[in-house]
Amino acid sequence: MNAANQPGEGVGRPVLLAKLLAAVRPEFRAEPLTFAVDDAVFGGTACSVRCCARTARSSTGLCPGHHTRWLGAGRPEVTEFAASTDPRWQRELPNGGCRAAGCGYGVARSGVCQLHFQRWTRSGEGDLTAWLGNPLPIKAPVKGATCRISNCELWPQAQLAFCHSHANSWRGAGRGDVEAFARSFSEIALPADESIPLGQLGTQLRLEMQYALQCRHDDRTAKTSPAIVNRVVRFLIATQTSSLLDRPEDTWRAGSDHPAPRDPSARALLSFARRKVDDLAHGCGWEGEYPRPVWRLRRLGFEGNETLVFDVISQPWLVELAKRWLRWRLSTGLHPTTVRRGLGALNRFSEFCQRIGVTALNGIDRDVLERYLADLRADGHDPQRYGVYIGQLNAFLQAIRQHRWDDTLPTSALFFTADFPKRSEALPRALAEQVMTQIEDPEALARWTNPAYRLVTLILIRCGLRVTDALRLPADCLVTDADGAPYLRYDNHKMKRQALVPIDEELQALIITERANNASSSSPWLFPRPTKNLDGQLPTASSTYRLALYRWLARCEVRDAHGLPVRLTPHQWRHTLGTRLINRDVPQEVVRRILDHDSPQMTAHYARLHDSTVRRHWEAARKVDIAGHAVVMDPGGPLAEAAWAKQRLGRATQALPNGFCGLPVQKTCPHANACLTCPMFITTAEFLPQHRDHQRQVIEIITAAEARGQTRLVEMNQHVARNLDTIITALQSDIDNQDTAADAC
Repeated sequence: MNAANQPGEGVGRPVLLAKLLAAVRPEFRAEPLTFAVDDAVFGGTACSVRCCARTARSSTGLCPGHHTRWLGAGRPEVTEFAASTDPRWQRELPNGGCRAAGCGYGVARSGVCQLHFQRWTRSGEGDLTAWLGNPLPIKAPVKGATCRISNCELWPQAQLAFCHSHANSWRGAGRGDVEAFARSFSEIALPADESIPLGQLGTQLRLEMQYALQCRHDDRTAKTSPAIVNRVVRFLIATQTSSLLDRPEDTWRAGSDHPAPRDPSARALLSFARRKVDDLAHGCGWEGEYPRPVWRLRRLGFEGNETLVFDVISQPWLVELAKRWLRWRLSTGLHPTTVRRGLGALNRFSEFCQRIGVTALNGIDRDVLERYLADLRADGHDPQRYGVYIGQLNAFLQAIRQHRWDDTLPTSALFFTADFPKRSEALPRALAEQVMTQIEDPEALARWTNPAYRLVTLILIRCGLRVTDALRLPADCLVTDADGAPYLRYDNHKMKRQALVPIDEELQALIITERANNASSSSPWLFPRPTKNLDGQLPTASSTYRLALYRWLARCEVRDAHGLPVRLTPHQWRHTLGTRLINRDVPQEVVRRILDHDSPQMTAHYARLHDSTVRRHWEAARKVDIAGHAVVMDPGGPLAEAAWAKQRLGRATQALPNGFCGLPVQKTCPHANACLTCPMFITTAEFLPQHRDHQRQVIEIITAAEARGQTRLVEMNQHVARNLDTIITALQSDIDNQDTAADAC
């Protein structure tokens, strides 16, 4: 059992008991625990029957009592039944009265009171109905006397305070205090599954469950019916345990000695209770968590139940430095997943140091790091994993120096650029337009069962937001400029700043509608989490949307060009938007601002020029050869595709600093001199600045060669200079003609 699963981790029971006594509020120490119908966590909805104060737990919207009565009535239409049935519970309904005219006693036998039954049997037991037409007189109680039960108007039985039926109940209850028994009928009687009895648990375990239920109530994240709590209580009674900390969480979940509750809700509550008691025992915050071998990030304010385990690192000196590094990284706002990646790299380095005998920080030098690089390479890691191990360790060593955590680290303990594996430039992941046409089809979008998820999809497609940023849009995310144009305001979590992106009127209207749908909620989010979010304080999780997205894609049967089901990630819509904008000749700087990138390089990575865009610009540009003559390419001609393929090969394999080679790639160039003397050379106006720079350089070479008497060098460069002059004149003339035509318009 590792440190992450230690039961209790050495916390004394008296200490925990004192904390529990101080933490549990009086209302959660009642026995049994009961909650109002409208309680946000343990309550439900009121019974559909008017004036019924019990909780409805069934799909019919009826409390258990009225649901049973509805079943006995033959399952009539629920609305009509709720409107017509007696709202009183069985305990509140009046007892039957004697059938004899003028008699106020309760029924004892055969529909008559005890006195009339005795009179009838003495008369010979003839037809009872006929006999009741003229019954013998009986002794009545004092005028105005009724049963002590407030809702019972029958005469009291003999000298007792209750009618016949209530008197029998009082005797069966042990003939206790009359007033107390009478009051019990005026109190709201809850079914057994609507109260939570904890009396059979031991003192500490009872306090632990009371504290857990108090935390559940205060968190207000999930509905928990008393029936679910009672399943957990019965399970704990069966295990005969005295504290939730007697066993680690995974053992409780698995139920090593006894079967765990089969209901997943009960298992979840048991795990929740164990965590809350564990957190109370050990405390929260950095002061308590930092020294431990396992950091439970929930105690440090992070969501979920993630941990950082340090007991894999065998060197104490490395553990202390690793803790300082990870604490600093978490405090800077890094996601725990990123921080865990660094811990994994240190685990791997710790194992290597243990193997080669490094016993202190001062033993880590360049030689050790070079051996470590070789060791990683021998493991056969892929370049990405290899780069993570090196990069994270390098960041760790840099942090030690930057913050002066330990000055014994040798100055030679560092990595160089050449140590890192060469990263291949990732290809753009934009979706094909054939796929996007299916996704953006109105009929397909209409197949979303949740309008909120449909809106999320449109925002991702049209605005290019990351899925986490889209799901965390604030409720007041709409902003308009002075002209009334709408913008979407969001938090760019990656760049840690707010950003704006323009949207169209349709998207604006859909967002306004979604806000109206959430008007009854106090949620600060446009897309609040649909479950376990009673106060609306949590946004929808990306995993929730992704699952809904995959189900929607399956319903719509979206296929790729090969007829296979499409598998995509929401982030690909961001790539697609960038590529679409570039292909529509939107300047890259504008694309950068829309995608809220920090640098043009990021935009170039996400939105590459599509081949069709490059071709369109190539066809539109005037191309000249070495003699300045125009190179004609008919975009609609029969060889257009082949010619364009040739140009693409030229760009990819034979690109020159000031033009492109038009020689077929299958041939070899016979010109050993500069390409400007080659008849296969082709260039366009976009290279005019390079041509002018080249011309200046050639003139300088000719001047210097003439001064030194180098005739052959002068002749070679004069040929190049003449060609450059011809090319520049032709290209500049074309630009001047275009400017003249533009001015005329």
